[in-house]
Amino acid sequence: MLRRWGAVAILLLQMATSHAVTLRVANQGDVQSMDPHSFNESLQLSFVNNIYEPLVARDRNLRLEPGLAIRWTQAAPTVWRFELRRGVRFHDGTPFTADDVVFSFERAAGEGSDMKSYTAAFKTVRRFDDHTVEIETAAPFPILPEVIASVYMMSRSWCVANKAQTPVDRRKGVENAASFNANGTGPFRLKERRPTTRTVLVRNPDYWGRVDGNVDELVFTPIGNDATRVAALLSGEIDLMEPVPLQDVERVRASTGFKLLQGPELRVIFLGMDQQRDELLNADVRGRNPFKDRRVRQAVYQAIDIASIRSRVMRGAANPVALMVSPGVNGFMSELNQRLPYDVDAARTLLSQAGYPKGFGVGLDCPNDRYVNDAAVCQAVAAQLARVGIKVDLRTESKATYFPKILRRDTSFYLLGWTPSTYDAHDVLSALIASPDDKGRGQYNLGGYRNPQVDELTTKLQSEVDVAKRNAMIREAFRLHQDDVGHIPLHQQTLAWGMKKNIDVVQQADNFMPYKWIVVR
Repeated sequence: MLRRWGAVAILLLQMATSHAVTLRVANQGDVQSMDPHSFNESLQLSFVNNIYEPLVARDRNLRLEPGLAIRWTQAAPTVWRFELRRGVRFHDGTPFTADDVVFSFERAAGEGSDMKSYTAAFKTVRRFDDHTVEIETAAPFPILPEVIASVYMMSRSWCVANKAQTPVDRRKGVENAASFNANGTGPFRLKERRPTTRTVLVRNPDYWGRVDGNVDELVFTPIGNDATRVAALLSGEIDLMEPVPLQDVERVRASTGFKLLQGPELRVIFLGMDQQRDELLNADVRGRNPFKDRRVRQAVYQAIDIASIRSRVMRGAANPVALMVSPGVNGFMSELNQRLPYDVDAARTLLSQAGYPKGFGVGLDCPNDRYVNDAAVCQAVAAQLARVGIKVDLRTESKATYFPKILRRDTSFYLLGWTPSTYDAHDVLSALIASPDDKGRGQYNLGGYRNPQVDELTTKLQSEVDVAKRNAMIREAFRLHQDDVGHIPLHQQTLAWGMKKNIDVVQQADNFMPYKWIVVR
């Protein structure tokens, strides 16, 4: 009898094991760290969001929904109160409480954090009781729930025990226990972390929430080479990949047993220029900074043939833009979305007027594994600028070294992409365009663009509750930024994900991929 029951138990275990679903996912780049406050980048935030969670989450349609907070109200014009979900535990079994929330927001606002721009408006975060917290701002902040949807909660006791009270500082190459380990509340737990090689997640059996997918184990592998990544998909070595290289879109779409998902991403790809230093770091001009002159910035803009980049480099999978936000983001104004004309002669004239009749030389920093055809876009820009006498020293590198470099502002000219996590123009104005300060505003304004009127409008619209007045402020701020040629927007890129036909996945316009919604049939 005992032998019979033992055989039954083994059979049941084998049946359970045989139904376990492993999903193998590849991306062109790796997740930079397991620390949720270390790097404000979509792939990073998307991946760790499967382990860590925010108070306010987003559903499949990017609408706000309860996360670790079940409800939120304004207790006063400058105070938001959040009632926390009860019964939630971190992966190590410790309960989630208000103390963890206060700690997490203080950590996200602290030294080394790349999430400071999300907490820049905070005056204080305080514990009201074990399951209630209050966030007080210096002025009314009506979009605060949208802003904190990308700030993930950590365990205070775990961070203290592991000496990870402060975030990993990517600019300085500083690491700590949170770089390679994780202890969240999310639907997946970290099983294995091997940077640049593979990261393995497994389902959290004690997850508080609903999981609509059936993935039990997820193996994430960075494969930088486009051809190798596509070959891995079509050979069955991996199950899902993104991005699909533009030159392989039709190949994947037409392959038996595979399918392709395409859709516009909310991200805008743009060029930034150092407008702060009196002398550029990487240029052949001494004692001057050409980019401080608006005429030079406009010349660069008008020397770029965006139509050619769209057709030849992006193979039509991009929408040229003139704003730092794309359609689909609150604050996008179609009447302002009119690019300066491509005009080589006008660019040469502007350079001559600015005192550079023969142009000048400058270094252009660019990633080669972050955005769609990022290095190729930079190569095209370099070739086009050469026609007006601007000699570009193109420097492409992996995002693992690229982002720490430009975040140190060790750059004169750079390419970057941005998706506003709030899906509102305020995020772009506050993080990319406003003058940098020590609280996190302008944290990604890497070229030091400054306009006091734009700063004032950014502060005012942050507190404005009248929609018409607020939109008018956004319009004026973007108009001033355009007139200054503060940055050079290029295009809105398109998402392309390839996968086996038996996989159902939700493709969101913010390029997040929640694994809890993936079904393998």
